Amino acid sequence: MPLQVNIRHLEAKEIVLQGELPVAELDLDQHDELVHPRLPLRYDVTAQMLDAAILVQGRLELTLDCECARCLKPFQFQIELAPWAAHMPLEGPEKAVIKDDLADLTPLVREDILLELPQHPLCEADCAGLPVRAKESKTKGAGQMENSSAWSELNKLKF
Repeated sequence: MPLQVNIRHLEAKEIVLQGELPVAELDLDQHDELVHPRLPLRYDVTAQMLDAAILVQGRLELTLDCECARCLKPFQFQIELAPWAAHMPLEGPEKAVIKDDLADLTPLVREDILLELPQHPLCEADCAGLPVRAKESKTKGAGQMENSSAWSELNKLKF
């Protein structure tokens, strides 16, 4: 169920909304394989009517399961928008879509969460990345050391 507020109730007084919004409702189309939103978004917001607009203020929290972009170690990343505020006009060219007296706040939440998603998540700011391992090459009795990283194959190519 999307995060919605009845504008008729807002005309009388402000409304406090608390709860969780499933990740499926947020419709976070992810192209980053390292970020996985799995837990629901927690919200604690107050909505009030201001002239010809709705003002929403409060707190949004979302926990992400991530993989480090350097070492691929799994870790959790917390997005916390506090204080969070959004302005939804009810008139003009950017007016909100009202259906059966309900204004959907989900697009506002989605937009702000998308802006906070990490692009290249790191488990630590100074993550060194994957360890480089060396192995002994068995070539005709010579005891040479060879780099076993993924780059060793690319280094053999000549352009």
